Amino acid sequence: MSDSRLFPRSAPGRLRTLASVAATTLLAAFAVTVPAAAPAQAAGSVVKVTGSQGAWQLTVDGAPYQVKGLTWGPAFADAGTYMPDVASMGVNTVRTWGTDGTTKPLLDSAAANGIKVIAGFWLQPGGGPGSGGCVNYLTDTQYKNDMLAEFPKWVETYKDHAGVLMWNVGNESVLGLQNCYSGDALEQQRNAYTTFVNDIAKKIHSVDPNHPVTSTDAWTGAWPYYQRNSPDLDLYAVNSYADVCNIEETWNAGGYTKPYIVTEGGPAGEWEVDDDVNGVASEPADTAKAQGYKDAWNCVIGHEGVALGATLFHYGTEYDFGGVWFNLLPAGQKRLSYYAVKEAYGRSTAGDNKPPVISNMAVDGATSVPAGRPFKVTSDITDPNGDALSYEVLVNSKYIDNSGQLTPARFTAEGNGDFTVTAPDRLGVWKVYIKASDGKGNVGIETKSFKVVPPPVDGTNVARGKPATASSFQPDSVGCPCPAANAVDGDFGSRWASDWADPQWIQVDLGARTDFKHIQLAWEAAYAKSYTVQASDNGQDWSTLRTVTGGDGGIDDIAVTSAARYVRVNGTERGTPWGYSLYEFGVYR
Repeated sequence: MSDSRLFPRSAPGRLRTLASVAATTLLAAFAVTVPAAAPAQAAGSVVKVTGSQGAWQLTVDGAPYQVKGLTWGPAFADAGTYMPDVASMGVNTVRTWGTDGTTKPLLDSAAANGIKVIAGFWLQPGGGPGSGGCVNYLTDTQYKNDMLAEFPKWVETYKDHAGVLMWNVGNESVLGLQNCYSGDALEQQRNAYTTFVNDIAKKIHSVDPNHPVTSTDAWTGAWPYYQRNSPDLDLYAVNSYADVCNIEETWNAGGYTKPYIVTEGGPAGEWEVDDDVNGVASEPADTAKAQGYKDAWNCVIGHEGVALGATLFHYGTEYDFGGVWFNLLPAGQKRLSYYAVKEAYGRSTAGDNKPPVISNMAVDGATSVPAGRPFKVTSDITDPNGDALSYEVLVNSKYIDNSGQLTPARFTAEGNGDFTVTAPDRLGVWKVYIKASDGKGNVGIETKSFKVVPPPVDGTNVARGKPATASSFQPDSVGCPCPAANAVDGDFGSRWASDWADPQWIQVDLGARTDFKHIQLAWEAAYAKSYTVQASDNGQDWSTLRTVTGGDGGIDDIAVTSAARYVRVNGTERGTPWGYSLYEFGVYR
């Protein structure tokens, strides 16, 4: 069965940043030893999945329990700071991706605030894109034995803790295996993985018969494997965002005989939305994200007797690309989604101060913003409480270099939600963010893409299409071969790339002595920190027209007045560990 049929709404490029980062830190658990004697603590709850086909429920000490949850983002050590706020939202459960020696503060704070924890265990290759590397579940006996020994140690450590609700083995590994295998081998690995999950479930049950065991994957395409190979799971678990309301249909169609919980859910993710005018994911507005949480919860509770609740994604404070997309409180500031979840879980927000709302955001000339030049960003911004607002404008280069970082941009607030922003110097598709803060702990954030292009140059590019040579070129790097001719072909999608060494040069033969007045260099990520621009009539004897130090890449516009047949850029110091790389080397007259 093809991956598209198994996981119709998932893809290797899906936004797993937050979960994967959290889980990666938890892989260090294997180096932590179990305490010789755990401190005495109150006996934990007895949690059961009870009922019959289509009429299941989760019970805690015999009382019905509906999971009203959030995935957990802050450090476990900071649980005491955040858990009271989580409880105030009507949340009764948080979910983690790993359990180790650092987990106790989270369990302690959860129990103290009337909250329980779905305690996760990470298996490779989790997180959809395959976080943690590939494992051969048919032959890697050592890895499987290590996990079979490791996980039950922590179950033994925490099984009597009042904060434990259930154990969750793995996260999206049935999906993640497609990044390691294909064809028949992929099918064999998926069957072997879910068989191993069952082995772990049996081992956990033997250590702790009082808490259920589940396993999470992306969408219901994984469920046939669990149905076939993991009979000892007490319930299934699924991560689903825009498609959460279709889970009931696939559960009915699959003839499943176990209930489920949604372990990640909320608004549409990057992998589910349409592309915008620049060919990148069109991020939903804050209002749409807030509605997405409400819709997800309504569909979960609508599958009565089968869906036992959800831990929506994500109670996190990261303030980056993924954090803005999903976090309820990026940088600790509450947004519309925070209050939407609070309302969904039955708590009133009538007396709460609410976040600013940004609407109708647009970028003037979004498909063609000249590098380093000002451009207009327009929006409508209102605050439901009439609070005085402060603004930030930030940019992100994820679609250029996969960076999640948000970088402050130079801007002027023009009033009425309009801003004049200075474009970055680097070519490619960026995102610009407007952030409005009300001074009361709330924030509104909206974002749109824009494409940075070279600023126009008066005159004719006399280097375009002319013969070019270089000291070296990359024959087989990413996007290569990258010969010198690529830098004078008029295509900003191709590039010249040199060896990874200093010095390196590239030169163009204009064919005859030619007057020129301007040179434009469009650097790729591998730029020159120091270089000279030189000219020659014979290609042997060179005069220096300009010396540049402290270069930072992007676009270099150099005004010169000269005449020559040959023009050369001589790189003397690289700005990165790589070589030198130019999209275009323009010489204008």
